[in-house]
Amino acid sequence: MIREREVSTLAGIPLALLFIVLQGLSIWALVQGIFDESLVFMIGGGVANLVVIFLWVGLFMVSPNEAKVLQLFGDYAGTVRTPGLRWANPFFTKKKVSTRIRNFDSDKIKVNDTHGSPIEIAAVIVWQVVDTAEAVFEVDDYENFVQIQSESALRGLATRYPYDLGDDEVGVALRSQPDEVANQLVADVQARLDKAGVRVIEARISHLAYASEIAGAMLQRQQAAAIIAARRRIVDGAVGMVEMALSQLSERGVVNLDEERKATMVSNLLVVLCSEKATTPVVNAGTIY
Repeated sequence: MIREREVSTLAGIPLALLFIVLQGLSIWALVQGIFDESLVFMIGGGVANLVVIFLWVGLFMVSPNEAKVLQLFGDYAGTVRTPGLRWANPFFTKKKVSTRIRNFDSDKIKVNDTHGSPIEIAAVIVWQVVDTAEAVFEVDDYENFVQIQSESALRGLATRYPYDLGDDEVGVALRSQPDEVANQLVADVQARLDKAGVRVIEARISHLAYASEIAGAMLQRQQAAAIIAARRRIVDGAVGMVEMALSQLSERGVVNLDEERKATMVSNLLVVLCSEKATTPVVNAGTIY
């Protein structure tokens, strides 16, 4: 496995000024040799001019948050990260690699969750090249490698977790525990991209829904679960209020009710408290007995 290493280069601006001076001198010598018909000046000026032109090839620019991978006749020579105008061996070939932070927004993938329900899922992966040598030499195309491996990790994650948890289920679900799912997605994607010299900074699910063929049925299921949960809370509150009312009536001695009247009162209060519509009171003008 090839690891990144820094290669020594020279500052390009002083050398560029030097090359300009040498280029001028070589051209002057060549022209002077032509006018004076001096073979020594012509050959010397021509050769010097070619050498300076060749030296110009060694100049290259490195932008901020960018690196240049240098190769000498196919062998990895090193990486340059120092920004600015640099100079290296003119025989080096140079490949630009961006070290900026980048986003990858995956396509929507249809996959079955751990319960076998078809879902649609997509994610946003934030990544950065940290080892330029691995990115260039260990994989064929590191950008395409990031896309394919990220979608593969996302597909594997979706099959290990349910879309949502049932009433009696415990654990992690894609919809209800987004932070835990995001952390696991980061770990899964990073494990696949380590060999490409890429660091995963963040991974988040950007789209999550049931597939269209079961979306309607799952929506009804969610609505039914919400209605049941709401009814359960209403009933729990109503029972507590009835219990409190009977207890306070008994403690304060407002009225003494036998078991039959208590049952009637409980029934009436539960109807009033649990009814979806406002109830109409009936005033009893006579005795309650």
